[in-house]
Amino acid sequence: MFTVALAKGALLKDSVARFERAGFDFSALLDKGNRQLMVPSRCGRAKALLVRNGDVPVYVAYGQAQLGVVGYDVLKEHQMPVAQLVDLGFGGCRMAVAVKDNSGYRSASDLPPHCRIASKFTNCAREFFDELDLPVELVHLTGSVELGPLTGIAEAIVDLVATGRTLKENGLVAIEDLFNSTARLIGHPLSLRMDRGELNEIIQQMHDNQILINSN
Repeated sequence: MFTVALAKGALLKDSVARFERAGFDFSALLDKGNRQLMVPSRCGRAKALLVRNGDVPVYVAYGQAQLGVVGYDVLKEHQMPVAQLVDLGFGGCRMAVAVKDNSGYRSASDLPPHCRIASKFTNCAREFFDELDLPVELVHLTGSVELGPLTGIAEAIVDLVATGRTLKENGLVAIEDLFNSTARLIGHPLSLRMDRGELNEIIQQMHDNQILINSN
């Protein structure tokens, strides 16, 4: 039996659907009355852990889960030693720099040196501004980073943007993208090397299913 780490929230429904297409039913995780954080598949060949998005690569990196599904944004931010296996295509969003709509800034390079940037993704933000050769002070926030420019704690934010509705409703606008993010199937490198075929069979099924989805 192998273990899959699945993220709570926006990615869960599609993650369960993809594993179901590969023959593993973790639909119990979608039951609103379910309080279990670990559920077996109906076929008895696997179990799923329900964890926070940021914890998925941790469980996979330490080998407590052999496979997992997580957003590319999390992988890029935390840089855990896991194998990226398949781009699953769903959960699409972008990491972007955003400012107040009336700020006058229209690109990240317009921001003044040593200004404050609020973000949950400070590693991604640091890498981006280092590549721009623009020194900034990063302010790590864990809640609604949109409040950064509104309260004056920061000149801009770096955050995930899907529809842009939250930015618009708070008088903010995205001025530059860092990268696009989608859900990724990841694996524990040692487990993959020692695999006798079962994990690779699932990975191939997930890959083939994604090609089929893309072609429709």
